[in-house]
Amino acid sequence: MAITRAASTEADAATRVIEDRVRDEVRRTGIDPIRDRDAVRRIAEGALAAHAAECADLDRPAPRDPEALLREVHDAVAGFGPLQRFFDDPQVEEVWINEPGRVFVARGGRSELTTTVLTDAEVRSLVERMLQWSGRRIDLSTPFVDAMLPDGSRLHVAIPDITRAHWAVNVRRFVMRPTHIGDLVPGGTLTHEAAAFLEAAVVAGLNIVVAGGTQAGKTTLLNSLLGCVPASERIVSCEEVFEIQLPHHPDWVAMQTRDASLEGTGEIPLRRLVREALRMRPTRLVVGEVRQAEALDLLVAMNSGMPSAATLHANSAREAVTKLCTLPLLAGQNISADFVVPTVAGCVDIVIHAVTGRDGRRRVREIAALPGRVESGVVEIAEIFGDRHGRLVRGTGFPPHEERFEAAGFDLGALLRRLPEAA
Repeated sequence: MAITRAASTEADAATRVIEDRVRDEVRRTGIDPIRDRDAVRRIAEGALAAHAAECADLDRPAPRDPEALLREVHDAVAGFGPLQRFFDDPQVEEVWINEPGRVFVARGGRSELTTTVLTDAEVRSLVERMLQWSGRRIDLSTPFVDAMLPDGSRLHVAIPDITRAHWAVNVRRFVMRPTHIGDLVPGGTLTHEAAAFLEAAVVAGLNIVVAGGTQAGKTTLLNSLLGCVPASERIVSCEEVFEIQLPHHPDWVAMQTRDASLEGTGEIPLRRLVREALRMRPTRLVVGEVRQAEALDLLVAMNSGMPSAATLHANSAREAVTKLCTLPLLAGQNISADFVVPTVAGCVDIVIHAVTGRDGRRRVREIAALPGRVESGVVEIAEIFGDRHGRLVRGTGFPPHEERFEAAGFDLGALLRRLPEAA
C-alpha cells in the first residue's frame, strides 16, 4: 500500500511539473489552447520528454504511464480537465453536474452517475474556462447563463442562491449532426416516405414548426430539414445560443441574442433579432426556439410570404398550435386572439412533433398540416403521418398549397399515396 501511495504521489508531482511547464510555454507563445489543441499536445510531448531526461540525469524513476500523464496534462490545459473524456466520447449526449461529487452523463437517452469527483473550485474553474470562449459571464447579478462551447455544445449554468448550495452545470452535446432529412431514416427517427414528404415541403417553401419536449431532438431535426433548402436561397437564423449548424449551405447568416452589460445596457433579445433579420434580405427565416413574444414576429414574417421554420416546446402537434396561438398575446394588450388564431391557421403549414421514447430513442411521432380553417376559435389540424403502435404511418390529411409542390416539381399525390400499413 505504501508503494502504491508513493507512486501516486510521484505521478501527481510529475503531472504538476509538466503542466506548469506547458502553461508557461502556452503563455509565452500566445497560442489559444482551446482553438489549437494540437499545438498544446506538441508542447506537452516536449515537456514530458524534457522531464524524462531530467529524471534520467538525476537517477529518478520516470513516469510509469507517460501516455496517461500526457493525456491528463493535455486535458487540463487544452480541454475541460476531468470532463474532457466525456467530450471525447462520441456516445455521450449530455454532461451535467448537480454538485461536485455528482457528475452525470447521458448515453442513448439514459443517464448514469459517473465516478468523477470534483471540488467546488474545480467546477468554478471549468465554468470560467467554458465561458471564456463565448465571452458571456455569470455572477450574482446574472445567476443564469447560456453559451456555446468550441465544439458546438450548449452550456447552461445556474449558481446559488438560485440553486441551493452548488453550481448546476449542463452541457448538451450534439452527437448526431445530420446534413439532410434522409440522414435520420436509418436510425428510425422517421420513415423514407415521411422524409421524402418533408424534403418536398421544405423545397416548396412551406412554413414548418418542429415541436417536442426537452431532448426530443428538435434542433437536430431542424438542422436536417434546413439541409434540404436549395443552395440558391439565403438563410438567416436567430437563436438564444448558436445551435443551428449549416456548414454546407453557401448563403447563411447566424445570429444569437446578447445579455445586458454590467450597466444594464446592450441587451439584444430574440424579438430584435427577428426584426433585424427581415432587413437582411433573407429568403428563408429560422428561429431557433420560440418561447415568448417573438412568436408574433415569426407569424408576421410567415404572413409576409417568407418561408420560415422554428422549434417549440410542446407535447403534441395540437398543443404546439395552441401555444402558437397564445405566445403572441405576450407582445402586448393590443394583440388579440381574434387576430392571432386565424393568422396561425393561415401562416403555419406543417407541424412536426418529435418525442424521446422510454428506450431513449428519438423519433417523429406526428406530422400534421394546417389546412387554414378555424372552427369556433380552434385551428383545424389534419394528420399527414401519425403513430400507430410505435410506427409512423400515413394518415388521411393533406398539406395546404399543393400548387407550391407542383411549382417545385413534386407530385403531392405520389408523395402521399395511401400506404398499406395505414389501412
